[in-house]
Amino acid sequence: MMKNFFRITLLLSVTGMVASCQKNTKIEWNGEETDLVVYGKIFTSKGDKTVEAFAVKDGRYTYVGSREGAAAYVQEGKTEVVDWSDKGLVMPSCGDGHAHYMTGYGFKTVGAMIKNTDTKDDFLKKIVPEALKKAKENGSSAVFGFGWNYLNFKDDMPTRNDLDKICKELNYNVPMYFADEEGHKGLANTQCLIKAGIMNNDGKTIMNSDAIRGGEIVIEEGNATGFLKEQAGTYVRSKLDNDKLYTSEVASANLKDIQKHLLKNGYTMYMDGWSNYFFNDNFYKAAKSMDDDGQLHLILGLSREIESWAKDSLNNAIKEAVSYKTTYSSAHVLPRWIKLFIDGTVEGGTGYVDPLYPATETQPEHQGLQNWEQGEVQAITAAANEAGLSMHIHTMGNKAVDLCVNAFADDGMDEMRNTIVHVRNVMDNDWQLMADHRIYAVSGMHWHHLHFFGSAYMWWTGMVPPGMETESYPMKSFFDYKINMSSHTDYPALSGSPEDPFGIMEIAVTGIWDPTAELPWWKPELLTREQALKALTINVAKQMFVDEERGSIEKGKYADFILVDKDVLSCEPDDIRNAKTAATYFEGNKVYPLE
Repeated sequence: MMKNFFRITLLLSVTGMVASCQKNTKIEWNGEETDLVVYGKIFTSKGDKTVEAFAVKDGRYTYVGSREGAAAYVQEGKTEVVDWSDKGLVMPSCGDGHAHYMTGYGFKTVGAMIKNTDTKDDFLKKIVPEALKKAKENGSSAVFGFGWNYLNFKDDMPTRNDLDKICKELNYNVPMYFADEEGHKGLANTQCLIKAGIMNNDGKTIMNSDAIRGGEIVIEEGNATGFLKEQAGTYVRSKLDNDKLYTSEVASANLKDIQKHLLKNGYTMYMDGWSNYFFNDNFYKAAKSMDDDGQLHLILGLSREIESWAKDSLNNAIKEAVSYKTTYSSAHVLPRWIKLFIDGTVEGGTGYVDPLYPATETQPEHQGLQNWEQGEVQAITAAANEAGLSMHIHTMGNKAVDLCVNAFADDGMDEMRNTIVHVRNVMDNDWQLMADHRIYAVSGMHWHHLHFFGSAYMWWTGMVPPGMETESYPMKSFFDYKINMSSHTDYPALSGSPEDPFGIMEIAVTGIWDPTAELPWWKPELLTREQALKALTINVAKQMFVDEERGSIEKGKYADFILVDKDVLSCEPDDIRNAKTAATYFEGNKVYPLE
């Protein structure tokens, strides 16, 4: 009995010691008020660093580190606690370094979206009639559309006469313009060509490609067919009644929908690649108004495009861009870029390249299309940078990249982070120049997948110069040279690729989207998971000049982050795509989903 008493006494003593230890190790609030504490596996985008927790106060990170350290910031009843441990990954919210959501959503509102699988019959018998009926019901003065696939149409291209016939059948003859999925080619009806001055009222073609620098009006038997390439299409669109097509009301409604879509996918930084697409400032107005009302929950970069055929009004265009910056800048709206097109697309035969495109049955060997001379780009860059504007230039072919890199290096200000976009090919001598002059690159990481027949088809048809069938769109080399490379979707020109960050990440890491039908486009240029995430986060913040306050999880920065329902740093590579954004936070507030 004494033995049992001793055992019970010892047990009570040990239990008391354990309770005492637990009580002594309880973490007390440290006295600093905190709104939010998050626990979990947290990728910071600061190097390859992961941490266990962070604390947020007034929209900024006040602590980043261990779980125990963050627990001291929890004030019972006042601090919201989110424990994401074993649920997936916490990471900075993402950015899209170049896309055209304004354009894409505008098309949906004022015209039609065409799937890249639609045939000519689909286009003429269903899509165009429906778009025209919608325009007639709304009293619209023109019809826009986007998305037709050149490869589906090229052997039997629809003509202006085909479009005119539909106008006649529906008794509504207004200008009609339909851009292809790349946005580099267009189809127009006769009324559209008359409005642009390419044809006269009698149906005679009175303008040829020589009148539109950087573009081609396709002419057969002395008359325009309605098929337009590159800047010819832009010129035609500029002559429409864009203020009635794309109104302030349409722009405001579109921006609200765009924001919902981006936040759902975990994006809180977005660089719009052509903000005056409809040749007015209505999207700028909508952005400023929305931010002034406290309703803009992302960082929005805006770029003012200058057309090569409008070079005579170049000074006015730069002055207008400066005016836009002065008038429409706000806490979250950054209208600080000028956009140029140097060339078209390599696969479309209009990328500016070296070596030449091989000769075909219908075309001699050629170098593609060049919209601007290097001296002109240098002058524009110098004027823009001096005025506090940065350059944002479309380049596809290696000659286009080389032209821009040298223009930026010669007359640009390195601190202005002048940027080249898409960057399909780079010449060997340009890598170090880019690194030395802080020239930034925006890459379509999601294009890095190729169907089995793709490279053979490009080689067999001479679609691209020799050697460019698969070795294109570098990624890893930018990291090797310490060149800032950020990710873009180029929406709606997705080329069958995903636009969400984790679909993009899987392609950047594996080079494959459909394992049953594809090969990696260029395997040596694939990225690590950490590199892909940095291209989606901190590197976009650097591109947009907000890296001192956003893009990574660091003390003092704004708390822009997402909760991901899968650990994309450790899951199977072909499972990355299945990750979803469970919640998006902007400046410490949950902005998706809204309760």
